[in-house]
Amino acid sequence: QVQLVESGGGSVQPGGSLRLGCAASGSFFSINAMGWYRQAPGKQREPVAGLNWGGSTYYTDSVKGRFTISKDSAENTAYLQMNSLKPDDTAVYYCSVKASIWDAAALRENDYWGQGTQVTVSS
Repeated sequence: QVQLVESGGGSVQPGGSLRLGCAASGSFFSINAMGWYRQAPGKQREPVAGLNWGGSTYYTDSVKGRFTISKDSAENTAYLQMNSLKPDDTAVYYCSVKASIWDAAALRENDYWGQGTQVTVSS
């Protein structure tokens, strides 16, 4: 199985920056993709940014040009650099990982979630 440890988050003023980290460990064949979702109070969880291990990236429109997702393949870790933060970015951010594990001699891809970390942008 896969365990995820999230880091970063916190409170910052508008225009500030934060960096989130997500480290995957455990028994898996491969990490295929990592990314972040966020959920603001009273709203549905939404995808923010994603990265597959081939290098393709995804960003939701509202964070393009401000957020950058990157990875350290050797450490099975992804990072989300968040710049020019806005109050609308306030939410709990969840790391999400797609990993392949062995299941009865066959590979199966599963989704795993981190515990979530609070990001608050306020003056």
